[in-house]
Amino acid sequence: MTTLWLDASAGMAGDMMMGALVDAGAELAALQAAVEAVVPGSVRLTAAPTVRGGIRAVKAEVEVLVDDPPRRTWTSIRAALREAALAPDTRRRALAVFEAIARAEGRVHGVDPERIHFHEVGALDSIADVVACCEGLRLLGVDRVVATPVAVGAGSVRAAHGLMPVPVPAVAQLALGWPTAAGVVPAGHHGQHQDHPAPGHGHPAHDHGHPGPAHAHYEQGDDHPGHDEHAHAHRHRHGGGHAAEHAAGHHEQGGAEGPLPGELCTPTGMALVAVLAERPGPQPAMTTRAVGVGAGSRDTPGRPNVVRVLVGDEDARPAGSDGVCELAATVDDLDPRVWPEVLAALLDEGAFDVWAEPALMKKGRPAHVLHVLCAPGRADALSTRIMALTSTFGVRRYSGVVRDVLARDWRTVAVDGHAVWVKIGHRDGTIVRAQPEFDDVRALAAGLNRPVVDVLAAARAAAEEAGLRPGERLG
Repeated sequence: MTTLWLDASAGMAGDMMMGALVDAGAELAALQAAVEAVVPGSVRLTAAPTVRGGIRAVKAEVEVLVDDPPRRTWTSIRAALREAALAPDTRRRALAVFEAIARAEGRVHGVDPERIHFHEVGALDSIADVVACCEGLRLLGVDRVVATPVAVGAGSVRAAHGLMPVPVPAVAQLALGWPTAAGVVPAGHHGQHQDHPAPGHGHPAHDHGHPGPAHAHYEQGDDHPGHDEHAHAHRHRHGGGHAAEHAAGHHEQGGAEGPLPGELCTPTGMALVAVLAERPGPQPAMTTRAVGVGAGSRDTPGRPNVVRVLVGDEDARPAGSDGVCELAATVDDLDPRVWPEVLAALLDEGAFDVWAEPALMKKGRPAHVLHVLCAPGRADALSTRIMALTSTFGVRRYSGVVRDVLARDWRTVAVDGHAVWVKIGHRDGTIVRAQPEFDDVRALAAGLNRPVVDVLAAARAAAEEAGLRPGERLG
């Protein structure tokens, strides 16, 4: 099992994580291609070596290429992610992160997340950060993420409508259940292990911490007729620097481990940690094979303004197995037409697998037993989601479940000039099975006006021709 340990003890932001992933070996061109699939022609990713606090790092940046980008809602971003030609794992992770962000904003402002509007540049920055980071995890073959407590900063930052407290409200919502500290997290402080609740109240991109150029806030009034709530991205300038630099650069008033005035963690960064990481903790026992260091905007005297990632193979579990949690609920009064939406929503929430089995309950009532397989750190959020989506009064939880899994990879094959993703299961580099991704096949069949079975057969044949068949070595 490949594990990524993320060190956010000095702060966290999306482009810092992106820089760390590039430094660890994720190809920038591949990250750009993934972002391009979602927002074509809108942003350019760059990465360059730099130094922070005497440590070499990679500074990733998002350059917006369009002068007047459209406003985006969570609904439109969700649709773009679902329709884009992304690897399924990348899409699943990115959807979960953005849903958390949208829910956090809805919670903070007391509005339906579906009504939240991401405004222009901020949406593009956040889409680029989130998609690039999720694709970077896939490229590095990461199966699970463990992260440190997060340094969030203290004091206040100035926004368009005045001062905002730090951590800003959305970061505070996203951090529910995750250990945080006002300053640099002291060595050895890793928080109590807990199944943190998923950031069920997520938050659009305030990239006002270390790096990003966009700060999101919400306003109600007459500035944008016809829209009730808006995430309005704008740039903060504090003495010629970005809010990120302001936050990272004015820590001298506090000690190295005391509260650091300013903002050290952005909502996008907090969402990436809270959604993607299975649990907080120190580096697991593993054989490290890559190290990446991502830089913030400011070179802060006295402490490296960086996010670090260590990628390795865990020694704590047998090869080919991992620990998961299984949730179960028995439901006998749900309209059967609702079940497909329930299963899809739980997968979007980050479940590994979801299925329902027929059952016969007391008094002879027919029912379904819903099963959800998930990372232990997602169990609380998924349990809450099950009770919201179904009529159950309780959810059973089976911890310590061990599943034996094949290592997974993805390749694309061409069918009538269109790319179709193929999911590959392999053991020690030898392919055990390869299956075309059915959602891609179904969408292509609809676009070509051909039967699904014909397109599926063509995709399987293309995979065979490409050498993606059992017994072959994965190239």
